[in-house]
This record gives sequence, structure tokens and C-alpha cells, in this order.
Amino acid sequence: MSEKPLSANEGIKINSNYLRGTIAEGLADASNGVISADDQQLLKFHGAYQQDDRDLRSSRRKQKLEKAYSFLVRIRVPGGVVSAAQWLEVDRLATEFANGTIKLTTRQAFQFHGVIKSDLKRTIAAINHAALSTIAACGDVNRNVMCNPNPHLSSIHAEALQLAQGLSDHLTPQTRAYHEIWLDGESVLSSEPDVEPLYGKTYLPRKFKIAIAVPPSNDVDAFANDLAFIAVVEGDKLVGFNVAVGGGMGMSHGVEGSFPRLAEVIGFCPTQQVIDVAEKVVMVQRDFGDRSDRRNARLKYTIQDHGLPWFVEQLHSYLGYELESARAYQFDDNGDRYGWFEDERGNFHLNLFVQGGRVLDTPAYPLRSGLREIAKIHQGDFRLTANQNLVIANISPEQRPQIEELLKEFGISDSHRQSALRLSSLACVALPTCGLALAEAERYLPDLLTELENSIEAHGLRHDAITIRMTGCPNGCARPFLAEIGFVGRAPGRYNVYLGGGFAGQRLSKLFRESVRAEAIKPLLDPLIADYANARNLGERFGDFCIRAGYVVATQQGADFHQNVNPEALAVR
Repeated sequence: MSEKPLSANEGIKINSNYLRGTIAEGLADASNGVISADDQQLLKFHGAYQQDDRDLRSSRRKQKLEKAYSFLVRIRVPGGVVSAAQWLEVDRLATEFANGTIKLTTRQAFQFHGVIKSDLKRTIAAINHAALSTIAACGDVNRNVMCNPNPHLSSIHAEALQLAQGLSDHLTPQTRAYHEIWLDGESVLSSEPDVEPLYGKTYLPRKFKIAIAVPPSNDVDAFANDLAFIAVVEGDKLVGFNVAVGGGMGMSHGVEGSFPRLAEVIGFCPTQQVIDVAEKVVMVQRDFGDRSDRRNARLKYTIQDHGLPWFVEQLHSYLGYELESARAYQFDDNGDRYGWFEDERGNFHLNLFVQGGRVLDTPAYPLRSGLREIAKIHQGDFRLTANQNLVIANISPEQRPQIEELLKEFGISDSHRQSALRLSSLACVALPTCGLALAEAERYLPDLLTELENSIEAHGLRHDAITIRMTGCPNGCARPFLAEIGFVGRAPGRYNVYLGGGFAGQRLSKLFRESVRAEAIKPLLDPLIADYANARNLGERFGDFCIRAGYVVATQQGADFHQNVNPEALAVR
């Protein structure tokens, strides 16, 4: 049987001269605001996406104008930690080159939106001058490595963070194209070709995501990642990590062979083996991942197609040794803890709620200005969480009064005094800039939360956390398939509604209703919220209740995600 033809992206990578393509030439063309289709694919490896403002498409078409093109620029931040000086530089660049806002992503990275082509090189150069980078923030490579960002939760946080940086460094592409294009590095002579010792000329079949979790917090949603390391602590000592593989959120509507999948724990490794294990997992995916169909190219499908025992056998062969048996661990939740905390050294940490991860100023809430003033005096650091929130970390007892005064001045002190439902929410960017979005998310979820809070308040659930997430399409950037209530855009103003995800991110949700109109969501959920308030068991989480009460059935791995539950289970009681 003949081999399947490679996907178009594989040819683009092969012919790119290690990610150079004609990006430099496209940037130099001042006649338009775009780059070529092939270069758009390569640009992702450098940390940027070409987009356009979809709100303006119709009016610009009528005026026979080019679409309002711009670029999303993503800044990779392993573990989500930046200095106060770096925060100030990101803030400055948001004004100088972007749309005046800073987006905190669900993978602990920064995003700029609205960067025009003529400013793209200056933007990326300035990011690098701040000792940050955009390389491998997107593309068919390992992306930003996530890590629990809250040092007050565990004495081993510094070791976990150092490991996140080590993994990021080790798995970063080695091509000199990035420095040539963005940082005016010298071009490489043809007699001195680039070498990618890990990735090769074709890199990976698709993106690859890694997270480091520190139980009992699963704030990084370990099981949503291709590869996760779950810390095992004995006494106060980090002894190693459980290894989980094969997670991923993306799927396609109506495609039976696409589905979200949870990573599965396959063993344990001591800390000194983590980078080796990560490298070899990447190599197995590099060599066996599907390069003919990009919809089937993530590690989760490699494992689904070949089986987990096969994958473990391959991994052990690449390693030259076997993983040890997995050790006991427990996750309690996958949310953030808000407010002030003191660590064992006597330093303070303040976890702020940032709606939708969007740092901006409004007349009523000058959040961005307040954080800028805090950064000017802060001697600690800032930490981006995987739930799109922000920790002002390592505040000394001497500095706390100054920072508290600024928090009050800019109205930030009470950022976390919201309903537990809102504090447990996530939304992707969606419209108007994401080209994949089928419906609103970031701009709509706050309004929906306000509607649902009426029911929450009426039933005495204001302080009961329920994870709720919304995405504009089924790619799952805000991990809706792990939420207790998930909304996935189906069409403008319509969403598939999912219920029953695990509160600790340990169980997938299940489809409850398809293509629900936005205005029908609250009437649909009102009776369910009332039932939960009246009939739940002591301490029972909303997702668990949805399964016990028969609204949905528990989801297994793989194609089971698409299997509909019986009509009685779909009917609100």
C-alpha cells in the first residue's frame, strides 16, 4: 500500500530553510499589510499570527479596501514569571505597537493584538531586548512550558519553576532564522547550514504542550497537555514526577475521529531524568505522529491510534531504561486562590482576578495603569497564572503598605471580590481577531456570567465555585471540555453546552445541548442550578452532581466523547 501524501504544511517546513521562508522579504514589502500564505505558517514558529479585524470586514469590503490586517504576537514566559522591569516593558510595547491592552493567556504567556506589519520586527526585537522571546510560542514545536505559579502553595515551587525553564530551553528550536530575521543576526553562509538536532527539518507534526503541576493544585490543567509532570513530594523534598502523556483539547464539530482527550499517567521518574524523558516523548511523537492529516497529528491521536502500551514501549526503547511505577498524588481543584498569602519566608503574594485575562484601562477600572505604577516600585516579580489571572509575588513586609495604597488608589484591591462562578471562569479571545472563531467568547462571557449570577445568588451559591469556560470554536484554547459548565461556539450567537467536567480537571465534560442560542442559555441552566442547590450531597461538586443526577453520563476517553447520552439524561428534570 502506498504511503499517504504529506500535508501541505510538511512541504512548507521542508522548503523553508529552517523556518526562514520568505518572511524577511514579505516584511520589507510596504505595499500591503500581509505576508504570503506559506510564510504565515512559518511565522507561527516565530511567535506571531496574521489576523484581521472581523468586525470591520463588511464595511471595508464595501469600500473596496484591504482587510484590516494585523498580527498577534505571543511572548513565551516559562512558568509565567516576569520581573517588574519586564512587566513595564510589556506595558510600554502594548501602547507603542499593539492595541493598548495586554492579554494574559491560558498558557501563562503574554499576547499583543493589533500589531501592524511595519511594526512587527521592531516589536519582536524590543521583546527580546527585555530578555523575553516569542520563538516557539506558536508552531509545530514545544510551546510555552507551564508551571504552578504560586510560591506560597509549596516549598518546592522554585525547583519546579527552574525545571520549567530548563525544559523550555532544551526544547527550543536551534535555527538561526529567528535571530537573522528579527534581531539582525548575520545570515548563515550556504556552507554552514543550520542543524535542528532534536526537531529536524520538518519539526513536529503539530504543536506540543507541556505542564508541570504541583499537587494538590492542578491549576495548569495537567491532563490537557501532551506531556505533564506531576510533582511528588515526600516530606518537604521533591523526589520526582509522575509522567502523564496524550492530553489535548482540540476537536472539530461533526468529525467523529476528533475529540478532546485526557493525558494518562504512565509512570514516575526522578527529577534528574525529567528533561531526558521530555526529549524522548517529543522524539516518539516526531517519528510516529501523523504527518498526512493535521487534524490527526497531535500526540493524543498517536496514542489513540497505536495504544498506550505501544507508546510506553517506544518511549522506554528511546530512553534506554524504564519509568518507575507511578506514585500516589491528589489534585483538589484546578482554579486559583485569590487575595493575600504569606509564604514561609515572610514574603507576601497577592493573586488578582483579571476578567478574561485582558489587562486594560476603563474609566471605571484603570487596571493597567494601576499595575504599571505598582511595577515601578515593586521589588518582587509578577506571575501569570494558567487561569488568566495575575500574582503580584514576593512582596516584602516593608513594601506591602505602599502596594496596598496603590491597589486602593486604582480600585484593584477588590478585584477578587466577585462571585465564585466568575472567579472560576475562562474565555479565549475569539472575535473579532481570531480567524477560527465561530462565536464570541471573551466579549460575551462576562455578560452571561452576570445573567447566571442572578440564579446563583437566588439559590445561595455565590461562594460555591463552579468552573465555567467558553471558547469561540472547538479548538479548546480555554479548555472548556474540562469545565463543569463549558460553552463551545457553533455559529454566531450559538453554543454547544457541555456539563460534568471534574472540578480538579480530572474528567472530561459531556455534550448536554447542541447549538443553543445565547439568549436561551440562562433559561436552560436555571432549573439545573436550582436542582443542584436543593439536591446536592454535602460537599458535592457541580460536575459530579450533573452525572449523579443523570443530566449527563461520565465521559470516557476517545470517541466516547461524541456518543450522545439517552434522551432522558438530556432532559432537565
